[in-house]
Amino acid sequence: MNAQTETLLQDGPAGRIEVAIDRPADAAVGVAVIAHPHPLHGGTLTNKVVQTLARACVQAGWTAVRFNFRGVGRSEGLYDEGRGELDDLLAVIAAQASDGPLCLAGFSFGAFVTSHAAARVQGTRDLRSLLLVGTAASRFAVADVAAELHGRTLVIHGELDETVPLSAVLDWARPQVLPVLVVPGGGHFFHGQLPLLRHLVLRHLRA
Repeated sequence: MNAQTETLLQDGPAGRIEVAIDRPADAAVGVAVIAHPHPLHGGTLTNKVVQTLARACVQAGWTAVRFNFRGVGRSEGLYDEGRGELDDLLAVIAAQASDGPLCLAGFSFGAFVTSHAAARVQGTRDLRSLLLVGTAASRFAVADVAAELHGRTLVIHGELDETVPLSAVLDWARPQVLPVLVVPGGGHFFHGQLPLLRHLVLRHLRA
């Protein structure tokens, strides 16, 4: 993301996991772990939406940790339809954010995996914020968000998302009465609207 980005390989359940870490200038509020889009459709830790989420987190004072799911980049293993990818995410949390305040964020397939990670750590960690962008609700069984997390959760979706219809996310959110922030005219990758996305995430994190 920038010259100060630290890259490393950590142990994971399917072998090594490639990790990129960006730190704020001052003492960090906590650690934000960010998950990327579908591994079989070009998703990586360098995805522009993922980098936008990382920038917003760093700007809000969080250490931002991005990583490649198994089989992507230098991460070892093979795609596992979300099951192994959840294990990868939990391994990164355990290694890079073992204690203190935690923020979980994900884009598209990464939001689906992140929803399950949030359900797994809820009640055992100080989960300050949950960021779900372009949530792949039409393609995967996204986990419900615990009621006590609703006030700390930001769900953002593009009105004209061509990959995951807005209606699918509303169908997922409706039974939970979970608000969804809709970006008018926004597509799945928020082309031309990444500064707005960064602002919305930053405003949520600073609230």
